[in-house]
Amino acid sequence: MQRYRKIVKNARILPVFIYICSMEQHDNYINEALGLLQRLIATPSTSRNEAEAADVMQAALREYGFETHREANNVWVVDPKYDSSRQTILLNAHIDTVKPVNTWTRDPFTPSIEGDRLYGLGSNDCGGGLTTLLQVFRYFCMDHSDSSRPFNLIYLASAEEEISGQNGISLVLPMLPLIDIAIVGEPTGMQPAIAEKGLMVLDVIAHGVSGHAARNEGVNAIYEALDDMRWIRDFQFPKVSPLLGPVKMTLTTVNAGTQHNVIPDRCTMLVDVRSNELYTNEEIYDIISRNLKSEVLPHSFRLHSSHIDPNHPLVQKCLLLGLVPFGSPTLSDQSLMPFPSLKLGPGESMRSHSADEFIEISEIQQAFEKYIQLLES
Repeated sequence: MQRYRKIVKNARILPVFIYICSMEQHDNYINEALGLLQRLIATPSTSRNEAEAADVMQAALREYGFETHREANNVWVVDPKYDSSRQTILLNAHIDTVKPVNTWTRDPFTPSIEGDRLYGLGSNDCGGGLTTLLQVFRYFCMDHSDSSRPFNLIYLASAEEEISGQNGISLVLPMLPLIDIAIVGEPTGMQPAIAEKGLMVLDVIAHGVSGHAARNEGVNAIYEALDDMRWIRDFQFPKVSPLLGPVKMTLTTVNAGTQHNVIPDRCTMLVDVRSNELYTNEEIYDIISRNLKSEVLPHSFRLHSSHIDPNHPLVQKCLLLGLVPFGSPTLSDQSLMPFPSLKLGPGESMRSHSADEFIEISEIQQAFEKYIQLLES
């Protein structure tokens, strides 16, 4: 306090005093985020098994005095001062994790802090964003609630993100008020991803006629598939995104035949297609199916590429804060959002799904400050 008294005596540096006090107040939010993150790490929550983690999230929100809503393992809170005349911003991150890989050298469900690092499954993907965005919601909607604020906030902790499941965010979005834009707290190094590749998986099936391999009979389905395999390998989609690059199409599995002396009458292929924002998945499917002899069956069209206008005020505010927009190759719940969104969160994508996953405490601190600066007028 002696330091603060000296500062107050000099009116010219009063803003510094305010900033230092603000920083100390912000420590409470950071400590709350870290405490909740450690509880979540200690609560296994692989996709479709998030019930206990959803309980943890719901309990935390209720402790802050918020009225919670829940559907399946998705938990959300609406701005207590919600006003339909204002724009609404969704703060979203997911509570589910992938299964831990076998190369972990520590217990993935035991949170441990070593220096600036907090280790544990889901710490980086995306517990850091999940718990930090909750504190941002708390900052604006409880501790700094202001009826003159020009936007509403909704906080959503969603399930089944890692598998793009039907009981995840797509289940909840129809239950929410109208949303104008979303901030998705995936790990991006706190740089805004303003475009994200979509995903479409295709079953490609070449048909033949079975026969005995010793005789010149039948139609070999593998040979029938070869031209299609070459086309999948060589075709280039003409529209190339400045943010996401070209559409990427990859043949990932091939299966045919039952035994050495039987001509295969069926060759099945699996094709992974990563779309850019210049095509819909339906358009890409149409191009592929018109060029292949084989039967083409999409698993789904629902995981579209996402994109937000670089001139959107939130993107422009990111630029003013010195942040650098980019295009993300990895999929998130953005693909299921029918409104503009950007991906912005603490941590680094390269740590996701890896052994000994961690997030840096300083990353959470910096993220909280950036989120506040981004949303404050």
